[in-house]
Amino acid sequence: MSTVSLLPNAPDVSADDYCVFGLATCFLKDEGEFHQVRVIEPIPSAALEAIFKGITTSYELACAKSLGEVLGHESLIKPAEFPEDAQFCDNFTERTIAAVRTYQNRLEAKSLIPLGTVKNDFNFSLEKKRVLNAVNVVKTEDNVKQHSHTHQVL
Repeated sequence: MSTVSLLPNAPDVSADDYCVFGLATCFLKDEGEFHQVRVIEPIPSAALEAIFKGITTSYELACAKSLGEVLGHESLIKPAEFPEDAQFCDNFTERTIAAVRTYQNRLEAKSLIPLGTVKNDFNFSLEKKRVLNAVNVVKTEDNVKQHSHTHQVL
């Protein structure tokens, strides 16, 4: 195994480390309209195990790659398995390092998708939209009403 670290801030991660990358169909909300975008993002081991149990997911496909195949020294390298219109997610490098560490701790998750292979028979659904730029606005009427005696000493 190579001990060459791609990133100085992550000496425990090397170019040979395993990671799964997924193609997620997400949405951006703009003036009440939803626009579909396809995003390449790392899938942590726990999420991959859940997807393999049949939960609905926004991932169309997933492929297992070594870290060096995707994280170049100067730039990101889009794997050939992903379409031209796919873009890398925000904080891709940091999220990838975190996902790699999950596979270092859960070695059995690596057997779900062998290195260099693609899996695309997930329970894919867009019924629940993943909105990337959603803003949660909290209003006064969202507060939980408490019983009048809650804060009184009886």
